[in-house]
Amino acid sequence: MKWTDVRDIAIELADRHPGVAPLSVRFTDLHRWVRELPGFADDPEKSSEKVLEAIQMAWLDEVE
Repeated sequence: MKWTDVRDIAIELADRHPGVAPLSVRFTDLHRWVRELPGFADDPEKSSEKVLEAIQMAWLDEVE
């Protein structure tokens, strides 16, 4: 997985962190959680606030 795999990342986050409200997660924690996902293999420096926000919104869609 790479930073651009927003939907796949969101699905994994929803599975790994049930009960967590996506909008309550700080971007620093979100960045770390994404990097810790199995199969994630991208440069940590390639993320941005825009990418993290997209992941957060997709994760919110998954849990609603």
